[in-house]
Amino acid sequence: METSVAAILKKTFSLALVFNALITIAAVAGIIFGFYRSYPYWQPYAPWLINGNLFWFAIAAAIINIFPSAAIGRALHTGRFLFHHYVYGFFVLLSSSVYITIFTPIPLPNLFLVESNSVAVNAGRVFELAGLTLLLDDLPDVSKKMEKGLNWIKTKAYLARKNLHVFQFTTGCFAFYCGISILLDTIGNIDRALPNSFAIVSLLLTGFTSFACVKRKFWLKITPPPS
Repeated sequence: METSVAAILKKTFSLALVFNALITIAAVAGIIFGFYRSYPYWQPYAPWLINGNLFWFAIAAAIINIFPSAAIGRALHTGRFLFHHYVYGFFVLLSSSVYITIFTPIPLPNLFLVESNSVAVNAGRVFELAGLTLLLDDLPDVSKKMEKGLNWIKTKAYLARKNLHVFQFTTGCFAFYCGISILLDTIGNIDRALPNSFAIVSLLLTGFTSFACVKRKFWLKITPPPS
């Protein structure tokens, strides 16, 4: 069993990348919601960002990054502590959902769609994403049907591996561009530094992750699941 410090660090790194992808999706979802609700009166981060719809490419980059990020951790055998990771993921998701429902004024479905500086709300967001990270990390072990479904997706990904390789680079460029646009806008509106920091950091990391996966040719090296 691989229990070395290096293995544990790689597993932590894998979880951190998945967590960052989820932060990107959550942060961008709120921006897109505000963009469409206020359209055409608010053009987010203009003039640096040419169109708010480009955030959809950032979401695509984050989604496609989840697969190689999780694969880093699944390649290791660090053992289990009492239960599968998805059990802890379900527990964290359930606990944070109850906490948000009882102790925050924001309805759970709107948790990532509205802006809030409340410590309670943002703590709930972090724990929701942490629980989902653990769940995604161990998703194949949830059930045989889930594993079969993921193998079907992997088969389709193998057939489209060249397109996915190009798509990951393209969406990564857009994610990086969106992060830089928010950063430049924030420099001129320093009072927005704290609330914008999560989106800036997560988008830039999503871009870098995309570029790293492209350099390593992750999708080009993917193999179909055993039949």
